Amino acid sequence: MLRYRVIGGIMLLLAFTIVGRAGYIMTAKRDYWTKVSDRLKADSVPVKPTRGNILSSDCQLLASSLPEYRLYVDFTTMAASKVDTLWDEKEDSICIGLNQIFPQKSVEEFRKHLREGKEQKRTLKDGTVVTGNSHWAIWPRRVSYSVFCEVKQLPIFRMSKYKGGFHFEKYNARTRPNGSLASRTIGEMYGEKDSARCGLEMYYDSILRGDKGFINRRKVLQKYLDIMIKEPVDGADIVTTIDVNIQDLAEHAIINKMKEIGGELGVAIVMETKTGDVKALVNMTRLTDSNGEYYYREIKNNAVSDLVEPGSVFKTASILAALDDGVIDTTRQYNVDTGGGVYQMHGRPMRDHNWRRGGYGILTVPEVLYVSSNIGVSRLIDKAYHNNPERFVEKIHSLGLGIDFDLPFPGAQKHAIVRMPKKGRDGRYVNWSETALPWMSIGYETQIPPIFTVAFYNAIANNGRFMQPRFVKEVQKEGVTIKEFPPVCLKEKICGDVALKKIQEILEGVVSKGLGKRAGSKAFQVAGKTGTAQVADESGSYKSGRVRYWLSFCGFFPYENPEYTCIVCLKKTGTPASGGLMCGAVFHEISEGIMAKKLKHNIQVARDSASCAIPDVKAGNLLAADYVLSHLKVNTAGGWNGMHSTGNPVWGNAEKRHNGVRFTKHSETTKTLVPDVRGMGARDAVYLLENYGMKVSISGRGKVKKQSVAPNSKVVKNMHITIELG
Repeated sequence: MLRYRVIGGIMLLLAFTIVGRAGYIMTAKRDYWTKVSDRLKADSVPVKPTRGNILSSDCQLLASSLPEYRLYVDFTTMAASKVDTLWDEKEDSICIGLNQIFPQKSVEEFRKHLREGKEQKRTLKDGTVVTGNSHWAIWPRRVSYSVFCEVKQLPIFRMSKYKGGFHFEKYNARTRPNGSLASRTIGEMYGEKDSARCGLEMYYDSILRGDKGFINRRKVLQKYLDIMIKEPVDGADIVTTIDVNIQDLAEHAIINKMKEIGGELGVAIVMETKTGDVKALVNMTRLTDSNGEYYYREIKNNAVSDLVEPGSVFKTASILAALDDGVIDTTRQYNVDTGGGVYQMHGRPMRDHNWRRGGYGILTVPEVLYVSSNIGVSRLIDKAYHNNPERFVEKIHSLGLGIDFDLPFPGAQKHAIVRMPKKGRDGRYVNWSETALPWMSIGYETQIPPIFTVAFYNAIANNGRFMQPRFVKEVQKEGVTIKEFPPVCLKEKICGDVALKKIQEILEGVVSKGLGKRAGSKAFQVAGKTGTAQVADESGSYKSGRVRYWLSFCGFFPYENPEYTCIVCLKKTGTPASGGLMCGAVFHEISEGIMAKKLKHNIQVARDSASCAIPDVKAGNLLAADYVLSHLKVNTAGGWNGMHSTGNPVWGNAEKRHNGVRFTKHSETTKTLVPDVRGMGARDAVYLLENYGMKVSISGRGKVKKQSVAPNSKVVKNMHITIELG
């Protein structure tokens, strides 16, 4: 029993010791062990999801997420695992390898940089001084996956991070397989922050980003164990309306024309008529590099954010408003006298573009738009609405230019600015002048972004249905559609059918008969309107001596059944400046490029009127000709007999008929008379003449046109004859 008592006493003493020690740790050493615990665990560490893709209308990648890495080395872990001595041996190899991967920095610079991290001293929270940085950056910027793999194969770095100390931070970097194509439409990311900065990336950020996950991290046996608390949810994909081919075509057409004319800004929008889908959106700005050379890139979404005076493309809205109100018509009853090209409009001169050449004189309403007469449009509108300008502006709004847009671009304009006249208490207009209406009717004193103009013309092409411009069709997750954005009709009819039909015909005439001919095509009909407007310079002045122009052409194609509406705008300084010639040329290139993939001609169109399914047959050996024609399944007819296989020629003429070839055999002649070889080929003619004992000379090519010795002349021994082919 004594032995059991001793053992029990020892165990009791041990128990009191353990309890006492635990109490000591819980009280006196509490702060110390709390700090140790904090170093060995991390609660709720965020896990980033993979950002969704942005896809084109046919699901090609426009923007996608690929991994990028920041590379670090932990010298304290290296020292703890006794690898620091191995580092001293392999330092040269590591630095040489890094230099080969990153040639921007020399071997010596890498050695100096890494030694600085290895010898750095720092003080921990408990006052302990340690040597070596635990998170020393190997390279200052992110690297791709392929570079990451190369660095990981270097000595020591290929070891486990708990021995060699090599570790990394992973990011989801945004890449665009098509380069800068539609860059402002797609949008961009702040690389360091992984946050969107503009475009669809920013507007649909909540859909593309996904939801973060969380893990708890614990250090167990010198290794960190990650315990997943919440799985990350990857972002969804958005399918845009952008067509990569049309976008590329439009960008190249704009840039080429800007280079040609010295353009400062170029905008192009291509919209699908029935749906309002935007197939291409181009915003090119001319910039200058350090060498003074020009280059072009998208720096602002001018098509949706710029408030510009549209110029003559607005005349279509003015004439349509008057046609629909019934205050004008296309009959000669409403002819307008534009005089010599200059007209005093309420004390201010209104000029047509050809005023130096004597003007246009008397014009019909369609001709006013054909030649884009400022005087013609302003006189018609001023006469109809001078005493009630509110009615004109209300009508313009009702045509769709007063509708608010919900565009998926931060900073996009929600509506066009078409100023409404207002009267004060005394009944006089407070924001209006006598000249406001005439100049508004030709596209001044209004501010309309290009996207609103193309949507208005699209409504004309779409038989009056005003469609909301659409940029995103649907949201997908793992290839399955989870949300759709159907086409939205903002207004079923912008005007009456009669006025609509008339304006459609007039716009077709602008291209076929007027100033818009350069935009037309021989393969299909085009309708549209030119525009050339003087705009203010950078300081907001029109009189600084630097005349700047906003050129445009807006139209739709093909005219009979419109599929696309397109606007092209160019800004340049100085003359020559012509919306019809310059923007029309770009429109022509874009429209023909789009339709080239769609056109299917009737086989009859390809038939050459100068040729026939029945081949031309020369006079000569009829047996040889019959042999060839029979294999071509061509009918032959004639009163003669013979076989090609015998080799005995039968000479004669061939006459082409609608259903075959008719042969006529020459009458038998003796070899004493010169044969008629006219109409034969060179081979048959030479064969026949030499059989008659004559020496033959040839000139030209084709059929025998002339022979130097007349047919039926007497053959003389060693007679020389020249035949001319043609």
